[in-house]
This record gives sequence, structure tokens and C-alpha cells, in this order.
Amino acid sequence: MSLRFGTAGLRGPVGDGPDCMNVPVVERTTAGLAAWLDANGHGGGTVVVGRDARTGSPEFFSAATEVLAAAGFRVVALPRPLPTPVTAYAVRTLGAVAGVQITASHNPAADNGYKVYVTGGAQLVSPADHEIEAAIDAVGDAVTRTPVTPSGGDLVERYLARVATLPRSPHRNVRIALTALHGVGGETAVAALRAAGFTDVHVVASQFAPDPAFPTVAFPNPEEPGATDALLALATDVGADVALALDPDADRCAVGVPAAGGWRMLRGDETGVLLGDHILAGARAGALVATTIVSSTLLGKVAAARGARFAQTLTGFKWLVRAGEGLVYAYEEAIGHCVDPDAVRDKDGIATAVVVADHVADLKARGRTLLDALDDLYAEFGVHLTDQVAIRVADLARIDRIMTSLRAAPPAELAGEAVRVTDLARAETRLRTDALVFEGATVRVVVRPSGTEPKLKCYLQAIAADGHHDSAAGTLAALRVWATGLAG
Repeated sequence: MSLRFGTAGLRGPVGDGPDCMNVPVVERTTAGLAAWLDANGHGGGTVVVGRDARTGSPEFFSAATEVLAAAGFRVVALPRPLPTPVTAYAVRTLGAVAGVQITASHNPAADNGYKVYVTGGAQLVSPADHEIEAAIDAVGDAVTRTPVTPSGGDLVERYLARVATLPRSPHRNVRIALTALHGVGGETAVAALRAAGFTDVHVVASQFAPDPAFPTVAFPNPEEPGATDALLALATDVGADVALALDPDADRCAVGVPAAGGWRMLRGDETGVLLGDHILAGARAGALVATTIVSSTLLGKVAAARGARFAQTLTGFKWLVRAGEGLVYAYEEAIGHCVDPDAVRDKDGIATAVVVADHVADLKARGRTLLDALDDLYAEFGVHLTDQVAIRVADLARIDRIMTSLRAAPPAELAGEAVRVTDLARAETRLRTDALVFEGATVRVVVRPSGTEPKLKCYLQAIAADGHHDSAAGTLAALRVWATGLAG
């Protein structure tokens, strides 16, 4: 079976054959992309191509740039392995007709991928993915290549200059611990922070240089248990104010904070509402913020109280950045944040690191912390705690059986509270998708099949309107037990 082209492009193990990432697959994919661009009136336009430092990335990068050049496109080949947001930025700022980033983001070391952006710098959405896949299938055996000279570093400098404008506070007194998790974000992140005036940055040296083997972590994902242990140890040693972990292609950023019992990583929903409130404080009236159907509902309440608009979308930044006009911030619970939609129409871990540093420095100048700010939001809107239970399966049919069973006999209550069910597969709105939402006064559970892995995912939320954290934590624990029980 061939590796199929999805809404983000390709992703799979590096190896031989049509079901893996290799040079012939990249050549055919690029030829198909070029044919689709030609058919849609973009022939001869500019296409930006970037890459990370994973196994196979140099060869796949060369294949993509040279096939596009042979097809008559003006190819901007980024000069070295760079974060994915730089490619997204370059597509938008150059008015390119498309962009390609060779990356598998936070996948295991054996994988690589091929991510596609379209005009405007956002990821493509259907039906473009199906049209490109059809064009790939129509590619003949011979694919022509023409050598390409890499571009200079001007685009990187322009990106850094843009990111340096994001802080609003005049304060810069913040000590930062940072890890790149063996990816390509370290050098760019440090440069971005310094350009923005944050110079007290300490890095996890053993994880700073790009290394496709990811030798110090089992999985190069800041959300995975143990992945940020070295970062939090460094933060403790240097007395940092905040800890930042980038994923390997630096489009996501996780945040660690000092707490009463030691350092801990914030959940994506916690960082999301903190950044949303921070950005709205400096935004024009009626600005738009967005998150997804599986994220916490707290951002919507904050937006309403701040005179802002709020939108909910399907999962993925291809939908979030299309939430509507006036978008100033979007996030998904999987530690992805779009903090500067006018420049980068995708999640951006580098820019997020700068905005987090700005928020921490501003709070520190007033003798406060991110956790203090989070407590303020909980006092105003109620404690909102979230968690996720993922059920991994060997047989994908098992996921269908669980979803069918839930639709046939949905629970009448969860954690002792009556709930109503919404089947989004029957929705008459743009939120139509294979998901079930169970919602009561203080509980919310979204159950859906993963779009990228053999998993059934359950997104849990518990609210304590009286501000009692322990009450919400107890309810969340009960929801976790129910979700885990779906595994049978």
C-alpha cells in the first residue's frame, strides 16, 4: 500500500518502497504537487522549500526543490535546517503559491514527512489534498530534476525581526531554561529571544544540537512523560523563572513553571488561556480568538468578558487559522499556539516562546507568576481542569465498535452529573466530524478517533464554579476512570 497524501502532506517511516518516505516517493509527490499548482493557475510561481534535520531530510529537500525547479517554478530553498514556522512565514511574506517543509514534527526518530502550505501560508484543506493525491497518482515513471542554489539568510533575519516586535511589556528581567529536544529550533529560538531583548537564556546542552537519533528521549515530544526531565532539572539548577520546550521542528512550545511541589509542565489548555488573556489585553475591541472542539471552554468565557469574539473549530491549525477575520490568537490543547496570525498562519513555537517570556517578565515585575495569573482566571471564571485519555488499538475496527456502541447507548450521566450528547457526525455546521460530545453543567467529554494514529481519544474537562481546585480534580479523576473503561 502506498503512503497516502493527507491534509498536511505525507508522514511515515524512512525506508524503501511506496509505503515509506524515500527519494522516489518525494519526487513523485512533488511532481504531483507541481501539476496541481499548474492546473490551478499557479504555474511558474514562487514555492518555498525548507527542511528539518531528520534522517533523509537533505535528500528529500534536494528532490523537492529540484523537481519544482524542473517544472518551471521559482524555488526559494531555505539555506539550512530551520524551524517549520520559518517556512510558513516565508510563504506568506513572499506571496508564494505554495511551501513545502520536510519534517515529521514530533514523530519517532524513524519517521520523516512532507508538509504542504498553500497561498497565504496556511496548510491546505480538502478538497485540495484529494486533488493533489490524484495528481500524484497520475505522475509518470520519469521525473525531471534541475539543480537549485539555496537562498541566503535574509528570510531568517526578517522572521527574527518580526518575532522581536511581539513583546508589549518593557520588562526583560526573566531567566529562561530552554530545550530544543535535538531538533532544529535551538539556534533560532535563542536568536529570537535575544532579538526581543531576553538575553538570560540557559539551554539543555545535551539536547541543543540537531540529532536525528534523538538519543536522550524515548519520544521527541514535550508532552511525553520524561521528555522534559532534563529541562526541568536545568530550570531548578539555574533558578529559572520559566522553562520552554520546543518540539523537533519548533512549531510547538511547552511551558514549565515553578510550583509549590517543584517544577511542572503546564497543560496546553493552561498555556492557551494564559496567552489568550495576555494577547487580548493589548488587542483591539472585537478581536477574534479561537480554539478547537477538544480544547477547554475557558478561552471562550475569557473572550466574552474581554469584549472579544470567540470561535471554535475542528482540530488542526488548518482550521484554526481560517476561524475568521480579525484573528489575533489561536491554540490547540496539544501545545500548539498561533500568536501572530498576520505573519505566520500556523502554530509557531519560536514566537510562542517570545510571547511567554514577555508575559512572565511582565508578571515578575509586579511580583507575580504564571500560576498566579492562572489562579486569577480561575477565581473569575471557575477552575477549569482538563486531561486526555488515549486508547491505543491494534485493530482499527475496534474504534468503530466503541463509537457505534456509544452512539447506540450514550451515558445519561458522567461523574454523577446528567449530560446531554451531541453527535458531531450529524452536525449541520462546519464542525461536522466523527466525534461525540457529552456535556453537563460542570463536566465535558469529547470522544473521537485520532486522525493520525491508531487511537481513540477522550478529552476531559471538569469545572468547579466555586473556585475549589480539589472539587474539579475529583470530578476529573472520575471522568478519567470512565474514559479508561471504554477500552473494555
